[in-house]
Formats: sequence, structure tokens, C-alpha cells
Amino acid sequence: MCAKSFDVDAAYTEQASSWARSLTQSESRGPGDLENAWRRLEARYGISFGSFWALRYRKPRDVHASIYFRLKAAYEAECERQMRKLQHELSITKTIAGDDHPAVGAAAALVGEDESA
Repeated sequence: MCAKSFDVDAAYTEQASSWARSLTQSESRGPGDLENAWRRLEARYGISFGSFWALRYRKPRDVHASIYFRLKAAYEAECERQMRKLQHELSITKTIAGDDHPAVGAAAALVGEDESA
């Protein structure tokens, strides 16, 4: 029973680490900006700098539920923000290149726009 619990804890820790890594990549402005990105994420989502640091450099055996769910919410919010950004860029591209351009079709498929609309 203990080994099974450890496997579940490891899976949650790995998922939290993956979300933290993705958030860090999307927030980082380039080499040397890792700690600044964590500070910005801490201010925006309330996830401590130390949590990001630990998930990157010294993975804990388990993750507190509050950190796990904050990371999940932050990741989902970032995905929604990226989708809105892509939809905005799609509308700009439609205006410039036209609705029948291959790039417009590919981006519309990605954001789930109905092509008949």
C-alpha cells in the first residue's frame, strides 16, 4: 500500500513540475531571467518563488494540494491567455492575407473555429 501511495505522489509531483516548467518557459524573457520570471509568476498567481525553485532543482516527494491546485489554475489561465492571443493574431492575419490563406486555415483549425462561419 505504501508503494502505491508513493507512485501516486510521484505522479502529482511530476504533473506539478510539468506545469511549473511550462509556466516558467512562457514567462521567461530569455537566458538569465529565470528568477525574475518566478517572481512575476509569484505576483500574478500567488505561487511562491520557492515552490518554482524546488520543482525545478529539488523535486519534493509530494506536493501540497494548495500548490498543486494553484499551479493547475495558473497553467489553465495561461493556456486560455495564449488561445485568446492566437485568436487575435488569427483575426489580424485574416484581414491581411484573406480567409482562404493556408495559414489562416491552419490557425483556425487549431483554435477550433468553424470554417463555415
